[in-house]
Formats: sequence, structure tokens, C-alpha cells
Amino acid sequence: MVMFFVLAQAAAPAATVVASPAQAPAPAGRGVVSYPASYFASAGTSNALDMVNRLPDFTLETGSGVRGYEEAAGNVLIDGQRPTSKSDPLDSILQRIPASDVARIDVIRGGAPGIDMMGKSVIANVIRKKDTTIRGLVAVANQHVNDGRNLGGLRIEASGALPGDRKWELGVHPGAGPDDGAGPGHNVITYADGAPPFIARVDTKGTDVQGVGTGSFDTPLLGGKLHLNGRLSRDKFREPETDYISSPAPDVQRFAFHQRNQASEAGGRYSYKLGPSTDLDVVGLHSTHRSTVDSSSTDANPSVTGADASNAFFNDRHSTETIARGVLKQRFGRKLSFEGGAEFADNLLHSRTTFVENGAPQVVPAANVQVEEKRSETFLKSAWRPVSTLNVDASLHYESSQISSRGDVVLTKSLQFAKPHLAVAWTPIRSTQLRFRVEREVSQLNFDDFVASSNLTTSVGVTAGNPNLNPEQDWVYEGAIEQQLWKGSSIVLTARHYQLTDVIDRGPVRVVTPDPATGQPVVSYYDQPANIGAGTKDEFAATVTLRFDRFGWKGAMIKGDITRRYSEVTDPTTGEKREISNLRPLEWEVNFSQDVPRYNLSLGFDICCAWRQTAYRYNFIETVKIKPYVKPWLEWKPRPDLSVRIEVPLATHPQVRLRDEIQIFSGPRAPGMVPDVQERTFTFPRSWYVRVLKNFG
Repeated sequence: MVMFFVLAQAAAPAATVVASPAQAPAPAGRGVVSYPASYFASAGTSNALDMVNRLPDFTLETGSGVRGYEEAAGNVLIDGQRPTSKSDPLDSILQRIPASDVARIDVIRGGAPGIDMMGKSVIANVIRKKDTTIRGLVAVANQHVNDGRNLGGLRIEASGALPGDRKWELGVHPGAGPDDGAGPGHNVITYADGAPPFIARVDTKGTDVQGVGTGSFDTPLLGGKLHLNGRLSRDKFREPETDYISSPAPDVQRFAFHQRNQASEAGGRYSYKLGPSTDLDVVGLHSTHRSTVDSSSTDANPSVTGADASNAFFNDRHSTETIARGVLKQRFGRKLSFEGGAEFADNLLHSRTTFVENGAPQVVPAANVQVEEKRSETFLKSAWRPVSTLNVDASLHYESSQISSRGDVVLTKSLQFAKPHLAVAWTPIRSTQLRFRVEREVSQLNFDDFVASSNLTTSVGVTAGNPNLNPEQDWVYEGAIEQQLWKGSSIVLTARHYQLTDVIDRGPVRVVTPDPATGQPVVSYYDQPANIGAGTKDEFAATVTLRFDRFGWKGAMIKGDITRRYSEVTDPTTGEKREISNLRPLEWEVNFSQDVPRYNLSLGFDICCAWRQTAYRYNFIETVKIKPYVKPWLEWKPRPDLSVRIEVPLATHPQVRLRDEIQIFSGPRAPGMVPDVQERTFTFPRSWYVRVLKNFG
């Protein structure tokens, strides 16, 4: 859980500052509301991300990292189109669009003809101005952590236009940030047999150092428009840990974790108008990712703890993704539109793993694998508005993939899925909208599940990979009601029911190896991702936006959301019903902001991120809990082109922030077994974040 305060992330945190509207939004038909640039003027927004985060009744979704292009979308369009990049986060792309470049932002609820809703109920469309001004910014930041670290960042960006309707954009973002899940704490193991407990003081901290370079270029070409984009990134993450043991006897354990990542992406889109109401879009994308993980542990006196004297885990993985996509769009007036297309993706993963225990190499399932997935998807979408109060959004996707694996796991399999989608939005009166959605969803297989991983600082240890997974599927039924309360204020209530098939969770894998001394077979087990059968999931969510201008409290706004989840699957080890692993039953967040235009000042606080998640393994039950924390912030603009921002990321220090409890069973879990219990608790040192940003142009 890296709280990465490099400038590309921290220049405008999501959903914090909210503008007092200088001008009311202009309705653009029921279900579509347009917010002109003047709406955001009183808050002094710096970029499109600031503006999107100030939209009432809208929460930014940056998209997912699944393979392919169609299903990785966030919920923001730029000039009516999705960003071509996948590895470049949507919030970073919006952050690079200066506020002075934005003409307006349209918020579309429930769909509209000619707009690809990307499977979302609500999307925002950022419409840029057409001018030739060269703009840029330089920002510097530092986060001082009370353990002595000063983690700085630099952000340099420029954008402009050239003759002939050509546009360019460049950005460089180096910086460093702390891991807010690591800090001083305690490690205690209570043994079921009554043996003296293991008690240790923990000294750990994590630091991530990253560098990112981005660029894009737009130009007319052969009667159409060509957009090119590229991204390069590198980062290094280190998290050393030392446990000073006081019970059952003095001892010292040391752990090291070091991860390096480097990635590249090159993409392009060609758009061509075949007629007044017919458009063609072609997208191409190629990305690479290389990651290495070194994880080790040493024990000065293993006779005290019963642990290994040393462990060493190493994983090197390299993956590539190549995507080709074409879409043909046809509009029939203002009430009906269709689009059809196809997408092809080729994904490759090469992974090599070693695990050494007390100097002896160990057998890890799926340690060395080469996996390839070739996937094609065809689709047909339509948006129909028969009357101004009703919109129907429907689509049918057909996905076909072939997965092959070589190395430790040799397999070839083919998968096919039909994925229908229907969404209906009805606005009986202007202040109320009802939405319904039914859809068959098919998850993307996560390549990280195909290869081994480690957590040597806890009793979980090494987890095996499993290339022979099927995608998780579900039928989802969703209903929502959005009620406008007064100008800029609303409440949205949503209920979803998922009927799940091939749930991806955790299960045991059996490994038999000969004993080096006797030659007799030795049976051992590893945890691995696995399909565990059918299940259900229910979600109930509420999002509230309250502006207080109506009551004389100018510039004040509260945005909050809460989601409650219920789930049920059958545990593959015990055969009993339980919740889905790592599904958080309750999440909530509250953001308050106050704009003071008289002093060019905005301030506020976020109360964030209280949650609990539990992972069920064949011989462990691990529960991680995060306590809520308060982050106050202040941003001052002494001049329109200069801003200073101050944040206190964890103002609630020194309360315990993270608690990791692991129930450790002597073998596969069974009713009546009494586990050992390991509890690791951490606090994060107080820190201060300061950023100075200067705009040009």
C-alpha cells in the first residue's frame, strides 16, 4: 500500500477540493448536464483533474489493469474518446490538461446516442478548446517523514499546438514516496499449545522511487486524425525489516524486499469520418513490463524461534501486450446510434522463480512458466433514446481466447464467452433518474496469479502460481436511483446482485519430492489461486454530495460514499460456507472542502480508508484491518499562475494504522483445530507534504 506522493499523483488528489459554482450548469437534455469552464472559476482549478473532482454527483474511476482495451476503461472521455494509453493512469492524463484548455465538461447519466458509455452508468466528457497557446508547468514537492526521510518530486509538463491543427504534449515526473503500510510496530505469535509467546519489536519502512516520461502528438492525416502516445517508467521499491525478539529468548530476524519495475508503452488512434454520421476508429497499442523481486530472511539464532536460518526468494518476469482494435460508428439522428467492431490481443508472460531454504533449493509449483494468451472479441453496441425521458443502452460481446503454457506447467485450452449487456435509464422528472442494468461479466485472468510470489515477513511464506485458471464469470443485476436534492446536491442509492461462476479464490496444491537422505517421498502443500466453484455477492452503495451555498455557507461541500458487501462461497479446504477472500465487506470515505475566493484559498480534510479484508488459505486465515485516518490539506494561490499546497497525510498518528492477524493451522484447516495466532501491528510516522506549482502560458 504505497502512498506515493510523487507529483504526478499528488498535484490534485481525488475528490478533495470542490468549487463554488460561479455559473449554474446548463442542461443539455435529460441525463446530460454541461458544466462550462466558468462553473469552476471560483476555486482556481489548475487542470482537468481538479475540474473532474469538483463535479457534483461524480466519482472518478481510473480504470483497471486488465489485459485488452475494451474492458480497461475508466469513466472519463476526452473530446468524446477514450485515452489510447492503458499504462498511463487516467488521473495523470487529466492532470496534464490545463484548466485553461477546457471549454466544458459534460456529465452523461444512463447513456446518450453517439456516446460509448463503456459499460458505465455515469461518465464525464472533457471538451477541450481549440487554440494554439503553448502552456506548461513546473512543480516541486517534498514529503518530510518524521523518521528522517525527505522524499522529493519534480513535475515538468508542456503542451501546445502547431500550424495545421497539430498538438503536442510532453511530461517528466521523477519522485519518491513512502509506503503507508510500513512503519514501527510489533510482531506477536501466541501458540495454541501454551508455549512461551513470540514477541518482537518491528523496525521497517518502505520507499518507492519512480521516474515517468510521457508524450503525445495529434495531427491530421489522409483526411482523418492521428493520435500517437508513448510512456516510459521505472521504479524501485525497498522495504527492509528487522525484528528484535525479546521472547522466548533474545534474537534478531532480518528481512529484505526489493522490487524493480520498468515499463514502456506506445499507442495510436486513427479516426476517420466516412460520412456526416459515420465514423471509423482504429487503435493500436504495444506495451512491455519487466519486474524482478528479491525477498530474503535471516535468523541470527533459529533455535530460539524454530524458524529457518535463511530463506531466499527470487522472481523475474517479463510480459508484453499487443492490441489491435477497430470500431465503426453510425448515428441515426439524435435518438439512435450503433457501433460494431473487433479487438485482438496477444499477451506473453515469461516467469522464472527460485526459492532456497537453509541453502537447499525447493520445488515451487509453476515456478518457471511461459504463458501466452491470444484473445479476440467482437461486439455490437446500440444507444436508443425513444423519448427524452428514456435511454436504452445495449450491447453484445463475444470473446474467444486460447491460452497455452510451457515450462513447469504444460497446457493448451480454449475459452469462449458471450457477454450481453442491457442498461435502461428513466428520468420521469428532471430531479430523479432510475437506472437498471443486467449484464454477463467475464473477468480477465490475472497473469500475477499464474506465477509464484512470496511474503517471507509473515508465516504465509511462498504462494504457488496456477496457469490453469478459468476466468471468473457472473450475471450482475443492478438498480440505482439518483435524486437531486437542491442545486449541486444529490444522493445516489445503488444495489447490485452477482451470481458467480468459477470464483477465483485460494486452494491447496500438493507437491511430492524425494527426501535427500532417505529417498522416501515427502509430501508438502502450497497455497495457490484456484477456481473454487459458484458463489454470490451483493453490494449496497450510497453516494452523497451536499453543497451549502443555499444555506449561506458559500463554497462549502461534503462528498461521501459508502459500500456494504455480502458474499458467500464454499471453502475448498473445509467445505463450509464463507465470504470471498480479500473482498472488503465495508468501505467508506468522506471529503470536505471549503473555498475562500476572497483569499484565493481552498482547504479541507479527507476521512478515509477504514476497511477489513480476510484471505482464506488451506492452513492460514489472514485478516488485514486499516483504521480510518484524517488528512487535512490547504491550497493557496497568491497568483493565478502560482499555487502552494500543504497536506498532513496521517494527522491521526500515533494510533495503530494497520493490523495483520494470521491464524496458523498445523495442517489443512478443519473444524475444531485451534490455531496459533500471529499479530503484526504497524503505525506510520507523521509526515508533512508541501508542493509549489508554477503555470506558464
